[in-house]
Amino acid sequence: MVNPKKNQSSTAVIILLGFSDYPELQVPLFLLFLVMYAVTVLGNVGMIVIIKINPKLHTPMYFFLKHLSFVDFCYSTVVVPKLLETLVVEDRSISIKACITQFSFGVTCVMTEMGMLAVMAYDRFVAICYPLLYTVSMSPKHCSLLVTVVYSWGIISSIVLIYSLLVLSFCETKIIDNFACEYSVFLSASCSDTHFSEIILFIFLNLNSFCTLFIILTSYLFIFVTILKMHSAGGRYKALSTCASHLTAVTIFYGTILFLYGIPNSKNSWLVVKVGSVFYGVVIPMLNPLIYSLRNNDVKETFRKILDLKIISQQDQL
Repeated sequence: MVNPKKNQSSTAVIILLGFSDYPELQVPLFLLFLVMYAVTVLGNVGMIVIIKINPKLHTPMYFFLKHLSFVDFCYSTVVVPKLLETLVVEDRSISIKACITQFSFGVTCVMTEMGMLAVMAYDRFVAICYPLLYTVSMSPKHCSLLVTVVYSWGIISSIVLIYSLLVLSFCETKIIDNFACEYSVFLSASCSDTHFSEIILFIFLNLNSFCTLFIILTSYLFIFVTILKMHSAGGRYKALSTCASHLTAVTIFYGTILFLYGIPNSKNSWLVVKVGSVFYGVVIPMLNPLIYSLRNNDVKETFRKILDLKIISQQDQL
């Protein structure tokens, strides 16, 4: 016997309005997001290539940065194409299955990025507080293990959250004022009790946020205490400079999350969520490689060498 609720859910459709309320901005926004996505792809893929070809960057810090760039590239690729589509097509509908698929990849990237930022904070903690043990504590084997744990946790979190969505029923076409398949979209589109799903989201989001923030804040507490004990001003500056890029990335990332999930429910909340989601899904993946490259001489030096080689190659061809 066919379950009518399951049958309804399989045929239900979500219509993502995107920025259709602002028709005069559709073309400018499309061009803006397309350029930002291109910069994101070039920046993150370029960062991965630079780290791979420069032996000076074969260190734990850049090993984790390479994976952070990969996660940023993946998340932007999950979000931006659908955002661009909602700006140029009339039919903005998406099936529940397709929406859940997009969400599953997106939440895996988000949870993984949280873990990667925590691991990078731990790396800086060991490097500054226990420099003599750094090569042992952050050996290639240990680094690979940490990255494996982070990716595994991201996948497990995604599976659990997807399960909490599969128990919901979606009975009809639902118009949602958003451009991506976020958790709030499914809760708004569901015609069944969402209490269980909300509890799962609350537990996993808060558990992940608390654990990663605890690791980051604790690491930096010990880092700052160690830096204050340094007698050399040059040593203090060097230690702080190695943390500046990561601190900037963490502040932007968690600040956006707190902004998104801390806003009260109101008529304007969907607009705020859309703007915050654009910043989180489009801007942050673009900013991270810029933040790390602009403050790092080794990365800039490698990039200049690549440009010089291209210029020489072009001159030889001429």
